Order: sequence, then C-alpha cells, then structure tokens
Amino acid sequence: MTSTVETNKRTVRIGTRKSQLALVQTYWVKAELEKHFPKIKFEVEEMSTKGDKILDVPLAKIGDKGLFTKELEVGMLTHQTDFAVHSLKDLPTNLPEGLMLGCVTKRVDPADALVVHEKHKDKELATLPPGAVIGTSSLRRLAQLRHHYPHLKFKDIRGNVNTRLAKLDSGDYDAIILAVAGLQRLDFSDRIHQNISPEVSLHAVGQGALGIECREGDAEILAILKAIEDADTNARTTAERAFLRELEGGCQVPIGVNTSIDENNILTLKGMVASLDGQQLIKDTVSGNRNESEQLGKDLAAKLREQGAGDILAEIFAEVGRN
Repeated sequence: MTSTVETNKRTVRIGTRKSQLALVQTYWVKAELEKHFPKIKFEVEEMSTKGDKILDVPLAKIGDKGLFTKELEVGMLTHQTDFAVHSLKDLPTNLPEGLMLGCVTKRVDPADALVVHEKHKDKELATLPPGAVIGTSSLRRLAQLRHHYPHLKFKDIRGNVNTRLAKLDSGDYDAIILAVAGLQRLDFSDRIHQNISPEVSLHAVGQGALGIECREGDAEILAILKAIEDADTNARTTAERAFLRELEGGCQVPIGVNTSIDENNILTLKGMVASLDGQQLIKDTVSGNRNESEQLGKDLAAKLREQGAGDILAEIFAEVGRN
C-alpha cells in the first residue's frame, strides 16, 4: 500500500487554521507522515476560519457548526487541499456531504487544566477564595464548575492560548481553564497548576486527539492517513462522538465525557449533561465491547435522555439559540 502511494509522486496538501496550536498540531502530523512516506512531498496551507476572526463574542452566541472548520472543508471540496488537521473536539459530529473523518491520532491527556495567577500559586480549585474570577469560554466547563464551586465567579475569555495566559497574568482573572493537551503541545506544561479530576470536570468529546478530515472515497489519502491512526483512540472517540451526535449537541453545549478501554477490550464511557447554571447535572456510564463503540455512545445518550437530559438541552437551545 505504501509503495503504491509513493509511486504517484504528487504533492499532498494539508489544510490548517493559522493559530499557533493548529500549526503545531499540523506540522506534527506532517512530520509523522513523512516518517512513513519519505518520498511524498507534504505541503501545509494555512487558512483563517470564522472562529479565528470573531474574538469579541462568546463562542456560544456565534454558533458552532463549522466555527473552526468550514473554510478548511471548502478547501478540500474544491481540491485546494487533500485533508485538514483539526483538534477533534472542534470537528462537528455531522460532516458535510463528500467529507469524512479519515483518521484519529493517539490521544494525549484529555483533562482540563487549572492555570492560576501568581498570587494563587498555593491554591487549587477547591481552595480559591469566594468571588475568585475564573476565565473560560466553554459552557461545558462553566456548567460543571458552577455545579461544584458555586462560590466562584466566571467570566468569558477568548483568544489563543498566549492571549489568554497574558490576560491572566495581567490580573484580569484569578485563574483560567484550558485543555492540558493544548498547553503540552505548546510547551506550556509548566503553567499547568492542577489537572482537574474527571469527577469535577468531564472533558469535551474528542479532547486531546487530532481528527484528520478528508474527501470520501479518496483511497490514496485514506491509505496515507491510516499510517498514523490509533485504534484505541479511534474506538474511544467514536463512542464519544456517537453520544454527542445522538444528543444533538455541539461544541458549545454542556456535554462532557470520559472513556477508557481495559485489558479485556471493554470500553467504558461516562457522560454528562448539565444546565448552564450548574444546578442540574445528569451523569451516567455504559460499558461494552470496544467493537460496539458507536452503539455504546447511542445507549448512553438514551440513558441520559430518560433521566431528563432532553429537557435540559431544550432549555439551553432556547437560551443560546440552536446552532
């Protein structure tokens, strides 16, 4: 398969957002593919997305369908690029006609991280003083933290990781919440003050993994991408994305997950739906064979709906508007 691909001698073009994190992730993918296919030339094409351009409006008010992906998808459909690298958590569960999720790479730590202002370096989430201002742009994080720490105040924060860290350090916030994975990939591991337990904050669907989107039926590109696919991450995120899809949720809905696969190939999926104010929080778990990951996601969604998740989501859609 590799030799067939390599004899074609054509350039493979990779679409990416222009943000620092997106570029780091894309060039990592490029380097990994070059190890497997040294005779193929891979080129990176940078693009700006709607989510990159609108920085003064909370994400939930913009709507999240293709917020960080649409321009990249147009690039693939018009054959400007061959595939695009995304943070999997940004990739909608329903993709445009003609496109597919071609590969999921090995997941790094999917947890949320607490990053604190210098004056709180001796504190953790549970010991921050009442009224401490926490920055997050995620409704998922917001709802869960409000549920567990109602004495804290929360304030929206936008911009790339460097911008958010600068706002924290200048005193606009007492602490901010970011993904461990993003901080690690940008060499900011030293800023991770606390890995937030999944008991407090279930992570976003796909968090910590990269999703590579490509054209359906492009056998050559799919053959190339499979070289860096991680089977465990693929099974786990398939369950997570099926759970999210079944609940008709998006990136900007308070839905969280956590997955694991044990030595007997049993996949366990935990899922959560919460109201925006954190007052209502429904959580449950399913387990089954890893080969049934899609069905496990659907089963968990059904369990949470039976417990009232549908009503919570209907209220949220009414408040922030269906995307």
